[in-house]
Amino acid sequence: MPQTGGVSEQIEWARLAESDGADAPWRHWGPYLSGRQWGTVREDYSASGDAWSFFPFDHARSRAYRWGEDGIAGICDRNGFLNLAVALWNGKDPILKERWFGLANEEGNHGEDVKEHWWILDGTPTHSWMSVLYRYPQEEYPYQQLREMAAAAGREGREPELADTGVLADNRFFDVVTSYAKVGPHDICVEIAATNHGPAAAALHLLPQLWFRNTWAWGRDARRPALEATRVHGRCAVVAEHSSLGRYTLHFDGAPTLLVTDNETNDVALFGSASNETRYTKCGIDEHVVQGAAGTCQVIGEGVASRPGTKAAAWHRFDSVAPGETVTVRLRLVAGNGHDDPFGPTFDAAVSDRRREADEFHESVAPELDDERRQVLRKSLAGLMWTKQHYRFKVRDWLEGDPAQPPAPDLRRGIGGRNVHWRHFDVADVISMPDEWEYPWFAAWDLAFQAVPFALVDPAFAKEQLLLLCREWMMHPNGQLPAYEWDFGDANPPVHAWAALQVYRAEAKPDRQFLSRVFHKLLLNFSWWVNRKDADGSDLFEGGFLGMDNIGPVNRSTPMLGDWRLEQSDATSWMAAFSLHLLQIALELAREDESYEDVATKFVEHFLYIARAFNKFGSGAGGLWHEEDGFCYDLVSRQRPDGGVDSEHVRVRSMVGLMPVLAQAVLEPWVFAELPGFTSRLEYLLRKQPEFTQFITWQQVGDERRASLALLDAGKLGRVLGRMFDEAEFLSPHGIRSLSAAHRDGLDVQFAGQAHIIGYEPGESRTPMFGGNSNWRGPIWFPTNAMLVEALRQVDDFHDGQFHVDLPTGSGNAVTAGQAADELARRLVSVFLPTADGSRPCDGKRVEATDSPLWRPHITFSEYFDGDTGEGLGATHQTGWTALVARLLTTPNHNPARQA
Repeated sequence: MPQTGGVSEQIEWARLAESDGADAPWRHWGPYLSGRQWGTVREDYSASGDAWSFFPFDHARSRAYRWGEDGIAGICDRNGFLNLAVALWNGKDPILKERWFGLANEEGNHGEDVKEHWWILDGTPTHSWMSVLYRYPQEEYPYQQLREMAAAAGREGREPELADTGVLADNRFFDVVTSYAKVGPHDICVEIAATNHGPAAAALHLLPQLWFRNTWAWGRDARRPALEATRVHGRCAVVAEHSSLGRYTLHFDGAPTLLVTDNETNDVALFGSASNETRYTKCGIDEHVVQGAAGTCQVIGEGVASRPGTKAAAWHRFDSVAPGETVTVRLRLVAGNGHDDPFGPTFDAAVSDRRREADEFHESVAPELDDERRQVLRKSLAGLMWTKQHYRFKVRDWLEGDPAQPPAPDLRRGIGGRNVHWRHFDVADVISMPDEWEYPWFAAWDLAFQAVPFALVDPAFAKEQLLLLCREWMMHPNGQLPAYEWDFGDANPPVHAWAALQVYRAEAKPDRQFLSRVFHKLLLNFSWWVNRKDADGSDLFEGGFLGMDNIGPVNRSTPMLGDWRLEQSDATSWMAAFSLHLLQIALELAREDESYEDVATKFVEHFLYIARAFNKFGSGAGGLWHEEDGFCYDLVSRQRPDGGVDSEHVRVRSMVGLMPVLAQAVLEPWVFAELPGFTSRLEYLLRKQPEFTQFITWQQVGDERRASLALLDAGKLGRVLGRMFDEAEFLSPHGIRSLSAAHRDGLDVQFAGQAHIIGYEPGESRTPMFGGNSNWRGPIWFPTNAMLVEALRQVDDFHDGQFHVDLPTGSGNAVTAGQAADELARRLVSVFLPTADGSRPCDGKRVEATDSPLWRPHITFSEYFDGDTGEGLGATHQTGWTALVARLLTTPNHNPARQA
């Protein structure tokens, strides 16, 4: 916890100290409601596996979800039973705005793409304070126009955005800010403030909604919760009763019309059924408000007696909001029978106090930053906290289908069916998602990266997330970590051990129990990698796409033609780094338990075998290192009938050739002083197999010695960094590109008897590979860049500032590796900082780049960034791994004394 000397700034830190466990009261309510539930694998019960078509956006308002819920600026309890969110209507839209709209994967010209503007304004780790801004058009929302514009743009065109339709012209929109302030863990004040920024008066309907996730319609649990509209202490309220959650009362200020319906599918409207299961359905409130239909929901304001339902709304009508006027709706959600004065002094005090405490909390994280960098830090952390979503998925039930529903198609459960080998997977927890709309599901390496910035402000949650993925209900019995729900059996890079080390080292009082728990599970994961991804025991690995989607000239997840096989530079580098990370963990644990020394020797030995294969022989007698080019490449090879080996390098300079830089570790003097068993085994290995000595560098300072283990020796590292810091290749003004700009004019690649073409694409992907919604052929990605920054700092630490590189290459400007790390970090952070004209590079050519004060303050944290301009691309709320900018901002310049 930062120590800034004051008292009030410690309030949120004190709450965190009291909230170590996932079930701590202050963590019970949070932003756990998904940004999108439709179009997910969890909701797909088709035989074809086309999740987007099986449950499209147009069904979402009328069809009950099976596994979760979604909503705008919403919260729920950590079990996802009771949900609270904002719905809106401008009097012109064809449907109630209950969820953010976006194009499905096949509709977007670069895959799925949300078409709304919202920003996470603020938040604290215990969610004592949260604030979200949604920009809602006053004219009819252009649903069909956006579909048509994306289709016309094609893969070569820019993605059309909402502003491109003209619907936001002249600032004809409402800014709707939803804020949550907890009086206590189960007492939440809610304020919804909508401001008309347009030139004329406009109508606005605000309908905060409370509803239960449908748990009763599937034939597995018949218990039905109930919502009932009533009056409590003379005020409008909805009382919610749930068998597990208990009773909650939602108070409404003023005199809204209360509407009650059921969270049930409208089978008649969607599927042409003769009747519905219930009189009122999920879209009943929508039909009443928008279409003026009668009998679709209970309208309590008309004196109708309320019967229990499972979805309710408070309808606030503002027929004419003047330009510049702000209208406000207040709610208070309280456990039990409610509050006798819900909107009295305690409400205003809670909002004021929590906002102030949030200011003081964020000030304590990095008080040395200037205002612009502090804003980037705060917004990135707020967005990171908002990535927490309730994730529920029991694969066995999903595969088999539910008793009260039609039987699951046989194709879903047969060989080749999605996730059929993951029947053990059974999760109902709060998990940090990569992006709340485009990726509303966890991904293994995303989650590991996200834990690192979480450790800055919520180390308990960071550790809990890393352990969760290793638990027996998530990790496969064979040791594989689940990749992502589209294919749990795919492979993400093994960065879990790296993340665990970062989180462990971030705490002032390191948690050895956490480190031991995660280490034991990662032993199983390491074995899975060795057994499944090193087919012939050559110590060169075949990882598949490894999260880098289209980075290669071919789809690396599919087998090579004929008897050729692909040995990957990045997969092998990741495994070398994995070995070293597990080595470092084992050494740390061995300081208090000597039994870990034996495990440490296993990992140093495995690293040395991988390093030898990488550099020296491999199955193709050349390894992955290319001496002429001074770079690392993937290798294709095959066994000849005469017992020899044919092999060819895939000579494309991409991020896969930079990953070897990450495989390094320093053995500090305490290792040799405190761990004699490990020391003697290492010395034995080096005597018996002297070729291993090329991968270890020794330093002797007085009576102490230290060593560096690295996949690349100093000479090879210098050559690779020469490529990396070449502005004509990898170095851009805003970070390291994922593909060399030397391939800007396209590259014809010949290997395995076939010709392939790949070219530098700094922006959106022009290939549909892996859905076409991300691109590793030129853009800048924060996770790999952040790891390169750390690797350079390790090089500098070991060489004591004596390892130099030209930055940029060929400039004659020799800098230390630490200074190079600082410069790379500066370039990455600059993506979010204003330039001379006040715009941010990440805004690119989008509407956010205008000089309007309504747009300029709001930072978009994108999935990746244009390799030439720094414009944000891909998913637009990726304060998943892009929140690593917080790590870059809070790590002091490396060895500032050497800057001169």
